[in-house]
Amino acid sequence: MANVTKKVSWSSRDEGTGETTPLLNGAGKDSARYSRQFLNSSILGRLSAVVLDDQSNEDTETSCLKEIPHSEKLLSSKYESLDYDNSENQLFLEEERRMSSTEFRMLEISRWVVCALIGILTGLVACFIDIAVEQLAGVKYNVVKHSIDTFTEVGGLSISLILWAALNAAIVVVGSIAVAFFEPAAAGSGIPQIKCYLNGVKIPHVVRLKTLVIKVFGVISSVAGGLAVGKEGPMIHSGAVIAAGVSQGRSTSLKKDFKIFEYFRRDTEKRDFVSAGAAAGVSAAFGAPVGGVLFSLEEGASFWNQMLTWRIFFASMVSTFTLNFFLGIYHGKVGDLSNPGLINFGRFENEAMEYNIYEIPLFIFMGVMGGVLGAIFNTLNYWLTIFRIRYIHRPCLQVTEAVLVAAVTATVSFAMIYFSNDCQPLGENQAEYPLQLFCSDGEYNSMATAFFNTPEKSVRSLFHDPPGSYNPQTLGLFTLSYFLLAFWTYGLTVSAGVFIPSLLIGAAWGRLFGIFLASMTNGSIWADPGKYALIGAAAQLGGIVRMTLSLTVIMVEATGNVTYGLPIMLVLMTAKIIGDYFVEGLYDIHIKLQSVPFLHWEAPATSHALTAREVMSSPVTCFSRLEKVGNIVDVLSNAAMNNNGFPVVSEFSASAEPGRLCGLILRSQLIVLLKHKVFVERAHSSLIQRKLQMKDFRDAYPRFPPIQSIHVSQDERECMMDLSEFMNPTPYTVPQETSLPRVFKLFRALGLRHLVVVDEENRVVGLVTRKDLARYHLGKHGLEEMQISQT
Repeated sequence: MANVTKKVSWSSRDEGTGETTPLLNGAGKDSARYSRQFLNSSILGRLSAVVLDDQSNEDTETSCLKEIPHSEKLLSSKYESLDYDNSENQLFLEEERRMSSTEFRMLEISRWVVCALIGILTGLVACFIDIAVEQLAGVKYNVVKHSIDTFTEVGGLSISLILWAALNAAIVVVGSIAVAFFEPAAAGSGIPQIKCYLNGVKIPHVVRLKTLVIKVFGVISSVAGGLAVGKEGPMIHSGAVIAAGVSQGRSTSLKKDFKIFEYFRRDTEKRDFVSAGAAAGVSAAFGAPVGGVLFSLEEGASFWNQMLTWRIFFASMVSTFTLNFFLGIYHGKVGDLSNPGLINFGRFENEAMEYNIYEIPLFIFMGVMGGVLGAIFNTLNYWLTIFRIRYIHRPCLQVTEAVLVAAVTATVSFAMIYFSNDCQPLGENQAEYPLQLFCSDGEYNSMATAFFNTPEKSVRSLFHDPPGSYNPQTLGLFTLSYFLLAFWTYGLTVSAGVFIPSLLIGAAWGRLFGIFLASMTNGSIWADPGKYALIGAAAQLGGIVRMTLSLTVIMVEATGNVTYGLPIMLVLMTAKIIGDYFVEGLYDIHIKLQSVPFLHWEAPATSHALTAREVMSSPVTCFSRLEKVGNIVDVLSNAAMNNNGFPVVSEFSASAEPGRLCGLILRSQLIVLLKHKVFVERAHSSLIQRKLQMKDFRDAYPRFPPIQSIHVSQDERECMMDLSEFMNPTPYTVPQETSLPRVFKLFRALGLRHLVVVDEENRVVGLVTRKDLARYHLGKHGLEEMQISQT
């Protein structure tokens, strides 16, 4: 077994990881000297080391890299990568060769069947959430409305306020307790976590059945509890969890194996189905199957192909049809397919909703407003999240905060309605729960239409209520108050999304902008408030989440008017450009705050000066083809060596040089081999070690047992293990002088977990992992390197 080390000039990674991180101050010439080292030889066996001394130029003027302060935690070492590159070892190739063309066709049919199941189950879950929210919120609003109507006449409205706040808090506390104490992975919308999963990062518990159950009941609690949240974002996470479970043909949580879809029990197949699940969630949320496909492409899936596109689109169509069909039954209209998603924007087809070319600059200006407001929202939420990480990290405090926000939301809503003097006559466009308060008979308070309702219905009201339904003061106060409530709410320990709050905020100030235009143009018919409410909603959502392509199609499909494609696209692009100038999108901010090693599409623009030699990890623990079992156990048991991939090298020669690269083997594979006692008694033995099949590895997936659970006797430690049959004999490699952008492109495009760095003679000198690449990013002062923490 070999250990390759690399000395660096002025900075290194935490020694606890067993890996050093080069931080080079210049591009000086390198000289290599070889020496033999024996580190813990009684435990680790024979070790060989290559020491590369960097004689770099210390001149700061030539430095291409800036160091971020050590105290700032930016990347966590607790996250592992997923294996999105198939290990084509002998077992895998033999299995593929044994399969007939008929078996391959059956596998393809199975993929379509799984996608259909994903769509059906996602649609059913969405239907359940929608009905549960409608029923629970309906009971709450009827109780509060009756109380307000009663006490308006006799006095004592404070009792109604207390009742409203208590009901909100009681409903929210149930979901918050479930999330905080039983499954924190169910918090939030789940979109950042799914985005990381599809990027290749293993997020703990993110696609477990328990997470799905708590996510569903949590989002029902959050929305019905009156928080400034939506249920659309969590549907994306729910669809992904459903896909991850269905595609495996078993439940590891319930310890139930249905003995189906066993071939799909690997990260590459599971990733594709999770992409389909995320798309099905978008489709169920917005009734936008094409938008769902584009969402998976733009925000989620890192790796794509033509057949995958068709399967994802199929899952999305099945999802929206299932939701449509069962909601039709629920509303007593069997066969009616007018409810394609959880939110229905309604049709924008009247003459006043048409737009003219001279309105394009106005739309772009609204995009600028959306970008600025989105940047403010994200910045405020960023600092609030940092405060929560530092001070509100215990579950009891998290639940307390959620209850406090629920009560404050009810109080603010009540105050806005109470002090509003915006009375409108009852009629066809009245609210579902009209509140009269101090309005005259036959009138209702229009502020209650926005606050005293579910967010989805409030959005539809702002889009389609006729001109004059809201006065400017009402819209201004609502925009300000809901903006503050929404940024405070996002990040609570509850299941909740930001899509609908963003749309609602944007629709409010967009409608206000439309009213202003109408007053400036003497009530011109083209200055319809509903039209500008739609554009404002798109601008605000784009300014917060920074989506362009998928969000354009989602909005077009949700409105049912393709002519709005151009203005929505322009608004979203403008909002993204303006917002990105100030701060990143909300999802990217939360990914960074979680210290996830996320890889973007391209390497940093100024990283060409760095090479693989400068970014690789070393020392690299290597194994021989025929390795002593005791050595393997000791390496896997060593907490300081948290490597998940080990190069396999040829036998060491009598010289100090290590062997040449022969292959790569994963920690998970070694765990399975140790569990099944795949040993031979001694080196060069004629005994044949136990034969394994790919099924043995799939049965252990995805929760491979820890090394501590595997007992290896002292006699077994003296045995040998032949890795030739199980290692990947053709791992991807790069020379030491390969530029960072080229390394990044190869790593990112192929979905690699490990990239071996070799010298001119194919000897291992280092290993590039996800964290090595994610450390580098383009900052305000040039290329910066993130620190790696142990938490």
